[in-house]
Amino acid sequence: MSTSHSADALNGSVISYAIWADDGRRLAEFYAAALGTEVGTPYPDEHGNEVAFPVIVGNTMYVFWTSSSFTAPAWPQQELPFHMDLAFPDVAAAEKRLLELGASKPDFQPGGEHWTVLLDPSGQPLCISQAHPS
Repeated sequence: MSTSHSADALNGSVISYAIWADDGRRLAEFYAAALGTEVGTPYPDEHGNEVAFPVIVGNTMYVFWTSSSFTAPAWPQQELPFHMDLAFPDVAAAEKRLLELGASKPDFQPGGEHWTVLLDPSGQPLCISQAHPS
């Protein structure tokens, strides 16, 4: 496979990530609070029901979708298709606040001193760790 660029090469960029949950609004509110921002104007489905809730961080939008068929992964037994890693200057304070916002902390903690695994309100794992100085 050649790495040279041709006239028909694409040059796209990621503008958003879509994350499914049983309650998209609740999950959007959780991550908005964790990331120091707010939930944007919801997107309706074809019946006018609010089902997608955007959270913008920098130049990236995370859209949390409500899905009636969503099932949280059985982690750690199942592999994850994705998860989020969040960094904080004070991990202990962040963990405490995220637990107050609806996260839970599973017994299985494979990160040792490097990271802590939490389950977000939809039951999907996320990792929190110390922010590295720039």
